This record gives sequence, C-alpha cells and structure tokens, in this order.
Amino acid sequence: MDKEKTNFKFHTGVIAYPLLFVLSIWIVFWFEVRFGFDFNYLGVYPRTLVGLRGILFSPFIHGDLTHLWHNTLPLLILSSALFFFYHKNAWMVLLLGVLFTGVLTWVLGRTANHIGASGVIYMLFGFLFWKGILAKHLRLIALSFVVVFIYGSMVMYVLPIDPKISWEGHLSGILSGTILALFVKKGVAQPTRYIWESDDYNSEDDEFLKHFDDDGNFIENVDLEEKPEEIISIIYEYKENKENMPPPDL
Repeated sequence: MDKEKTNFKFHTGVIAYPLLFVLSIWIVFWFEVRFGFDFNYLGVYPRTLVGLRGILFSPFIHGDLTHLWHNTLPLLILSSALFFFYHKNAWMVLLLGVLFTGVLTWVLGRTANHIGASGVIYMLFGFLFWKGILAKHLRLIALSFVVVFIYGSMVMYVLPIDPKISWEGHLSGILSGTILALFVKKGVAQPTRYIWESDDYNSEDDEFLKHFDDDGNFIENVDLEEKPEEIISIIYEYKENKENMPPPDL
C-alpha cells in the first residue's frame, strides 16, 4: 500500500493569516467611521477603467457594521481551513481567487459599486467544496461536507433575490473557486492507493512475494490471504527498489 500523502500541517499561518485578513477589514471600517471617510467609491465598478481598482480594494470595504460582521466569521473559518488543508497552495488560491472574482464581477456586475469580502468567501467556499470532492481524499471529502453543512445556505445568494446584495460578486466567487479546484492539483493530499491500483502492477508479483516474510526475507509457503497488507507493503518496497534488489534464486 502506498504511504498516504497527508499534506495537512498546522503552523502559525493557519491562525495568523486569517486573523490578519479579518483585522484588516475591521481596521478599514474603523478608519472610515472614526475619520468620516467613505471608501465605497473604491469598489468594483463594472466595465469602467476606474472600476478595475476595486478588484484589489473592494474586499476590504464594507457598507455597515452588519455587512462587516456577516463576513467576519466565514472569512476567518474558511481561510483557516484553506491554510491548514491546502497550505502548499493557500496563497496562490487566495490571490488568484481574489483576482478572478474581481474580474468576473467587473464583467458580470450591475452598474454599481460592488464592495465587501463576500466574493472572496464564496470563492473559498467553492474551492474547499469542489477540491475535496475531486481530490477523493477522505479528510478533504469530509471537509467538503462540513463546509456545505455550515455554509450551504449561502448558495441561494448567488441568485438575484435581494437588490442590496451583490449576487454577481457571489456568483463570481463560486465560479472562481470551482475553476481553481479543477486546475490546482500539485501539493494536494492524495488518497490511499493499493499497489494493484498502480499502472505498472503485475499480478505475477503475488506469486513471487509468497516466498517472502514481513521483513522481505525469503521463506516458503506464505499464505497471501492471511497477511494481505504486509504482502502488499513488500510488493511496494520491492517495486521501488527493483533495480537495486534482484530477486533471489527461486
């Protein structure tokens, strides 16, 4: 059996980076309220050159405290999941996701300033859900279902059900996350694979390894059905070192 490639790793960034994201949007909102600024004009304004600046600035701008609070917990939780389960790709997914979401919103959106981190949240939702399903890894699949269980109700807001909500930004986020889930493959945890699932598996190896014990020592009359996992492990070890480990004289 192949060793399961678990890329899950807890590090300070799992908590620190999401907290930094959340802190930054709160600081921007506090600055607006404290000094009487209104940064709404820095949102994504579709199909205008000046509106392109919102691709970078809009995730940090929120219309009111309710808007800000509704985005805080999902951003914190989903970005933490991204940095834990996909730490090798987290920054790439986040940066490309923000860029793609902003561009799609600029193309698809109504004539208005589209602001808020909700597009990024929907991007994270789309990526975490679809990547877990596509990766076929048990923990990532479990994460997909947890994400759907907690935030599945968000999907209804990709439809124009409330004129005050940028459903175009939500739709753009889901599409961006789905696209990234399809194309991001390197650095993602792989499911457990048995040796007979590999392309170069030869069923004759079963007969050959009946002559080995758990440590790879030559013996006779080993029952393959008694110790399938040990025998499979020996197959894997032998095939990995076949060039340097010639078979014994049978």
